[in-house]
This record gives sequence, structure tokens and C-alpha cells, in this order.
Amino acid sequence: MAKAATSNRYLALIESIFFDGYAEDVASFEFDRAAIERKAQELKLDLPKNLGDVIYSIRYRSALPENILATQPEGREWIIEGAGRARYRFRLVAKTRIRPREELVTIAIPDATPELIRAYALDDEQALLAIVRYNRLIDTFLGLTTFSLQNHLRTTVKGIGQIEIDELYVGLDKRGCHYVIPVQAKGGNDQIGVVQTSQDIAYVEQKFPGLRCRAIAAQFMADGTIALFELALQDDQVRVADERHYRLVPAAELDGDAIRQYND
Repeated sequence: MAKAATSNRYLALIESIFFDGYAEDVASFEFDRAAIERKAQELKLDLPKNLGDVIYSIRYRSALPENILATQPEGREWIIEGAGRARYRFRLVAKTRIRPREELVTIAIPDATPELIRAYALDDEQALLAIVRYNRLIDTFLGLTTFSLQNHLRTTVKGIGQIEIDELYVGLDKRGCHYVIPVQAKGGNDQIGVVQTSQDIAYVEQKFPGLRCRAIAAQFMADGTIALFELALQDDQVRVADERHYRLVPAAELDGDAIRQYND
């Protein structure tokens, strides 16, 4: 009930902000974080302690209000992206849905996650990042040798504002070429964020010019399988360059026939 009430409050705030700037012929418009405070007072709603959670919730947990969805042209949708320090932008983009493909083969991997980590991981996102790290799934997925540089990196990107990268890896290939690999992790009902992917790539381009960026999204599926996606920007849209599904199992449960089939 508390979560539903919070969600409804956030949706009311966002809907009111949206229609202050919306017009039929407008494909993008900006608002500042202070608008959330102003709208909370205007609508007599309790002000969220974390104003940024309003935006995060709409991006990754909740659909936009029905009245906003009704304004979307065929094949396009509204996103909320950063537009500078404490500023945001509603923008119409081509519809993009990044979800695991049910028909993909699941690859069994010996589970190297310490039991202590599983016992004390505080949430799905934290658990997923740890599992990916301890099982070196980024290495397996990309065919690189990688190292975790920093997680929950809060930083700023010119023209976007403050962002947070769930985990940042660096890696190298057999030729010695270096890569920077931002990873976003999603568990539960959270959706892989197209906006977050764009921000991660923009950060790498600004902070590590000349190095190749390979943006990764990791997501728990319903049965605990881990879906990994490599994402890229193409024609100003986020596209899936590769996708693999991994299931962690005890070594005794590995199927020898399946392992041989992976070579095909």
C-alpha cells in the first residue's frame, strides 16, 4: 500500500509537470528539479525526501501516466533524460524495449559466488552486481579480461548533469587493446534503462576519449537466470548488439553433453 501511494504521488507530480510544458507540435521540453517542489506544494502532496527518486521511479519502475502515454505518436514514446545540473528533458524517441528473449539458449556456468555474499546482499541490484563480478560473467560474455574499477559511481556529464553508473569495469583483449565497460544492473520489476545506457556511454566518451566503450546491462530473469546485453547507440537509438543468458549451477550439475554443444 505504501509503495502504491508513493507511486501515485510520483505519477501525479510528473503528469502535472509534463502538461505545463507539453504542446502537440513539441518533441522535447525541459524542466528543473525545483518544479517537483513547486508541484508538490501546488497539489498539496507530501514532498519526497529524495527528489531524484521521482525521476528514477518513472524511468525504471513505473509506466508514465495514461494521460501522457495518450500524447505519444505512433511508434514513439516519451523519455526523461538529464539536461544539465538539476535539469531534465522530456523527449520523444523511437520506441525501444529491451527485454530478455525467451527463446535464447541458457548457458550453464559453475557457480563461484561465495555463500556469504548471497546471505548478506541487501537487494537484487547489489546481489546481481556481486554475482556478475564473482563469476566473471563480463569476461565470459565479452571475451575480454576485465577488472571492476568502481561501483555506484556518482559523477557528472556535460550537458546531462549528475548520473550514477552501477559498476564500471576496465578490460583488455588479447592484443592489449583497452576497453571501458559501464554496467547497469536491474532486478525485480525494474526495466533496463535506455536513458541510463545513453548516459553511461556519454560518460565514457567524455572521461576516456579514444578508448572503446562496451556498455552492458544485466538483468535477473524470473527463474534466476542472468541475462546480459551488450548495448550500443545507433542512429541516436539504443540497440542490442549481443545477448546471452547464464544460469549458475553447482559444478556437479553441469551437463557434459551441453558443454560440448556450446562449441558448435
